[in-house]
Amino acid sequence: MCGITGWAYLDANAPAEDGAAELVRSMCARMVHRGPDSEGVMTAQGVALGMRRLAIIDLQTGEQPAVSEDGRVSVILNGEIYNYRELRSELEARGHTFRSASDTEVLPHLYEEFGTAMLDRLNGMFAFALWDSRKRKLFLARDPFGEKPLYWGVFGGKLLFASEPKVLLAHPSVTTSVNPDALRQYLAFDYVPAPHSIYEGISKLPAAHALTLEDGKVETWAYWDVSYRKPATSPTEDEASERLRELLADSVRMRLVADVPLGVLLSGGVDSSAVAALAVGASAGTVKTFSISFAEKSFDESAYARGVADFLGTDHHEERLSANLAADLVGEIGSWMDEPLSDPSLIPTYLLCRFTRQHVTVALGGDGGDEIFAGYPMYFGHRVARAYSRVPRSLRRLVVEPAIRRLPVKTKNLSFDFKARRFVEGMRTDDLVARHHIWFGSFAPREQERLLTADARRAGATDVYAQARALFDSCDAPELFERMQYLDTKLYLAEDILAKVDRASMSVSLEVRAPFLDRRVVEYAASLPADFKLRGRTTKYILKRAIDPLVPPFVTRRPKKGFGVPVAEWLKGRLRPLARDLLSPARLARHGLFDPAYVARLQDEHERGRANHRKLLWTLLVFELWHESFVETPRRIEHSALSSQ
Repeated sequence: MCGITGWAYLDANAPAEDGAAELVRSMCARMVHRGPDSEGVMTAQGVALGMRRLAIIDLQTGEQPAVSEDGRVSVILNGEIYNYRELRSELEARGHTFRSASDTEVLPHLYEEFGTAMLDRLNGMFAFALWDSRKRKLFLARDPFGEKPLYWGVFGGKLLFASEPKVLLAHPSVTTSVNPDALRQYLAFDYVPAPHSIYEGISKLPAAHALTLEDGKVETWAYWDVSYRKPATSPTEDEASERLRELLADSVRMRLVADVPLGVLLSGGVDSSAVAALAVGASAGTVKTFSISFAEKSFDESAYARGVADFLGTDHHEERLSANLAADLVGEIGSWMDEPLSDPSLIPTYLLCRFTRQHVTVALGGDGGDEIFAGYPMYFGHRVARAYSRVPRSLRRLVVEPAIRRLPVKTKNLSFDFKARRFVEGMRTDDLVARHHIWFGSFAPREQERLLTADARRAGATDVYAQARALFDSCDAPELFERMQYLDTKLYLAEDILAKVDRASMSVSLEVRAPFLDRRVVEYAASLPADFKLRGRTTKYILKRAIDPLVPPFVTRRPKKGFGVPVAEWLKGRLRPLARDLLSPARLARHGLFDPAYVARLQDEHERGRANHRKLLWTLLVFELWHESFVETPRRIEHSALSSQ
């Protein structure tokens, strides 16, 4: 696990610039948290590569850049190639020789054999940059699901890239401002979907995409996509359960390879419990598991994690915290989250990673299970919506909606009144893609019209769901909820869940691996009949059946519970001074994006208990924290006050 950065000139024959090595080192300095162990830099005519290394495999000789035998091909890698041993054996049989035992070194040799088609042979989480000095060609790629980030942009006649935007901001050629289209998307989705970033001129390479710069031309393309086509003969439930267990077990086995201490992040839910059980089955020694607990009951699931750990016999570690401690960290988000991400579970995820890093360097997690096996309640919600849409509009408007508005406002995590109000808001449109993301996100289009100033409305595109709609239309799934799974895999998983885990874990130099995000697992799950995933109201049906013999009975029977924090209460109490300051009319007037009167009304209604505006206010608060650190002081280089705590 590392951080990578560098640049290549559009004119590849441009002479090497003076001070290139010092400049790339200054960019690397902004991501020491991603790689505290060592640094690697390479500069040559037309190119500069830099990386920070978190040593996981081959601690002694695995330094980067890794190069081919003749030195023609150089590679820097952020992430892990899990099938590197198999690839190495194949490459050695083809006559290649290796200088190290690292996974990175397979990449230059693989490129020599297969060119950019090498991507079809990789099983891993990765973002890498490869320089082919003979062709004067830069080749960038990001893993199939977006576990590792990669930002890029063209400034001053060169293409710059980095693992984090703040690294790019260290280069003097990079000048940028808020991207108005990305702002609209952030407000709608709670994150900025690739290929946009919040910065004008800086793009994110989407998951499962590659980029080349050759002869002054930049080309990007998708190298893989998941298909939901079904085979002519479907497996039985027993056959599917057995095959799924085999695939997951092999995925876990591959992700247990490390030359440093390793453990499992355990919440006690279906996904993390499955990973922990399979890790126990694949390990010769005792597996370490990690969880955090909160004093606030509605946000705490530590009893489930302890139950699973006892059942599996793991060496379990738990840190008990107060939610107030988590609230105290909110003000620091802007110093290290250099793109706004309005997911409150970022805070407990960070706390869990910080605690885990005290014991191990690598941890396995359960990310991806909800998207792959239809674990979110919104999938069943679309079936409810079909029935609800048959209720006459007049009856909905005159009876149902007023009744929901009269529900008592609760601040409990995902309370019924909150879910009911979001459901009704989504039902205002017949656009299924918009409805899905209104349920998931924050500011629906009509709410954005109230929030944004006239200038901000004119600057940004109004159809924030256009990209999502195009993805929806491109999916070959026969069932509506499977198309929504596809959307969530491309958008929510890649740019929210995995971005959150990457930033939280990397802020404390912890590598997190996701066994569910193995192409073999994802492709097999997509090929299964739809009702193997969502059967009636039962989500993750086949996954629960597959792991049922491996985990305690309560795991597959308990309702889904998110990794939440009491944001609604914080905004009334502990975070009220911060929110009132950052969202004050004077501050909002300075950047001119949001209507101060509308924001003040949201705060007043929330604080008085007349409405639960936690999602809207949190989204705005996170944006302002980011704006303060990276727009008002754009050259800020401090990484994080959090990482030192």
